[in-house]
Amino acid sequence: MSALLKEIRHNPLLWLLGFVPVVFATSKFKPEAHTLLFVLSVLAIVPLAALLSHATESVAAKTGDAVGGLLNATLGNLTELVIALTALRAGQYMLVKASIAGAIVTNSLFMLGASFLLGGFKYHVQEFNRVSARLQAGLLFLATIALLIPSAISKADPVAGAAITQKLSVGLAVLLTVAYGLGMLFSLKTHRELFASAQHGDDAGEAPWPIGLALATLAGVTLLVALVSEVFVESVQKAAESFGMTPAFVGFIVVALVGGAAEMASAFSGARKNRLDLSVGIALGSAAQIALFVAPVLVLASYFIGPTPMDLQFWPGAVVMIFLATLTASLVTNSGRSTWFVGVLVLMVYAIFAMTLYLLPPRSQ
Repeated sequence: MSALLKEIRHNPLLWLLGFVPVVFATSKFKPEAHTLLFVLSVLAIVPLAALLSHATESVAAKTGDAVGGLLNATLGNLTELVIALTALRAGQYMLVKASIAGAIVTNSLFMLGASFLLGGFKYHVQEFNRVSARLQAGLLFLATIALLIPSAISKADPVAGAAITQKLSVGLAVLLTVAYGLGMLFSLKTHRELFASAQHGDDAGEAPWPIGLALATLAGVTLLVALVSEVFVESVQKAAESFGMTPAFVGFIVVALVGGAAEMASAFSGARKNRLDLSVGIALGSAAQIALFVAPVLVLASYFIGPTPMDLQFWPGAVVMIFLATLTASLVTNSGRSTWFVGVLVLMVYAIFAMTLYLLPPRSQ
């Protein structure tokens, strides 16, 4: 505990942890103050994300960057899952689908591009394991195909498409989950030697936390992030109206950025320490996990907690953005090397998507 308290004392960002109890108190006594709750929940998630980042890096120092990246992606995606389940119970399927698509695009473009940019400012050229990046990009491409098929069928034959979309979505959800499980078996068990880090990184002067403290912090902070995220999703729609943001922009950009705050903190920190394998593993691994695990889980969960079953039919614009994000990530990670300008190019693609959604939101389904 002394190591944890020392970190909080010496890191001004962690002083924002005081907003965590304030969020819970405000949500209890002033639940109608949506704009205030939105701002407070964002301020509370930021220091929790920083704490989660430090704990994950300590675990990665013991287990290696491949396992560390997977662990961070899994814990970080719990936030997206909680946000999506909350919206699912309320029947806000447009917000659920927008948050899924937005999380995939944000992780594979914004998180990856910003990691390249931040790392490139400090190091002339950075290297990472391109085999791992290719695997995650391949899984993302598989998910893009699965999302494209229901949309294509519904456009080609609306009558027949409506009849089979639901059954097809359940079948695709099962297939994607199996593919994700086999991918984890391949990378962590049968061919784990192919996914070793390209570099050891620069950790001089920073001793990792003991593994017990790191795991306990991961568990506690993840729970707090999930609880604060529930307050966030309940207030975000009303707050968005007061800020003049469209529902599509909220789901695709705002929810995705806040939901991925914990992962982004770890990815950016890893890039600045020349541990780009950890950054790329978090960014692409999280995107693949959202597409191949979280989305199928939501489809299956909708049969139990949603007012009606949810399908995997996304609006065409979302599928196009996911496809272009996957293609961009594949192109920039193919060489296994990165510079700051590569990060700029990737961020420009994300900025184009964000600007388009802000000005021209997709039609509600």
